Amino acid sequence: MIVTDIIELNLERLEGFLSPCKLCPRECGADRVNGQVGFCGAPDKVKISSTGAHFGEEPPITGIAGSGTIFFSYCTLSCKFCQNYPISQLHNGKYITIAELSDIMLKLQKDGCHNVNLVTPTHYTPQIARAIINAKSRGLEIPIVYNTSGYERVEVLECLEGLIDVYLPDAKYSDDKHAVECSNVSGYVEHNRKALLEMWRQVGEFEEDDNGFAKKGLIVRHLVLPHNKSGTEETLNWIAQNIPDARVSLMSQYFPAHNALLEPELNCTIDKNEYELYQTLLERNELSGWSQPL
Repeated sequence: MIVTDIIELNLERLEGFLSPCKLCPRECGADRVNGQVGFCGAPDKVKISSTGAHFGEEPPITGIAGSGTIFFSYCTLSCKFCQNYPISQLHNGKYITIAELSDIMLKLQKDGCHNVNLVTPTHYTPQIARAIINAKSRGLEIPIVYNTSGYERVEVLECLEGLIDVYLPDAKYSDDKHAVECSNVSGYVEHNRKALLEMWRQVGEFEEDDNGFAKKGLIVRHLVLPHNKSGTEETLNWIAQNIPDARVSLMSQYFPAHNALLEPELNCTIDKNEYELYQTLLERNELSGWSQPL
């Protein structure tokens, strides 16, 4: 069976997860095709907030001309500290068709962006996959980046094999207690780690082109939270033991946003000495990647 046939079969399987919805690990069963919505609130029609060149990603993703971001509205999590809450939780944006989504991907390529960066795509994976296939048939060649919270079903990710070049997932927590408290999600750690392993199986070691821009591979993002709610040391240790050749992005950009302003333990900044300790741990575990200045 040729590759295109396999991709088409995977797409049919993926579209079967849309209604009743089983796209994320919540498996809420919402009949989205007939107007029902689940936890994330997303209907079956794609809604986006903004598109364009973005310069705040990791160096090989941003490059010099920017990453071609498409910010999707809604989210399968409900993080109290979400910095994009007007998009994820207030659902700001506009509805577009799959054909229009394909057109946007091609325009980002025409504008010189180094990649198409799908930001918070999980709840729209069938529509996105269909748009990618359409855009590729019309000349889309730049890498596709799947930029996710890391709360994914392996069965869904399997259907994306061959369509995604760079996986850019979060590893938010190492303790489900904090995942429930801060993001209203249970079972995050197990689902996240299974997802990271599947992403690694698909794309493997990180590769760059001759200019240092991302071609394929896995970058795991970890945002350090106040009072060690992110479980940073355990997360870095797990990565080192299970996917040691993945790139890691250790992020210090936390600031109180949205409902974090109402939580004393989240309405603060992270500790400088603690973050420097995690930077040392990154080196001690011989993990390649990036960290941010405070």
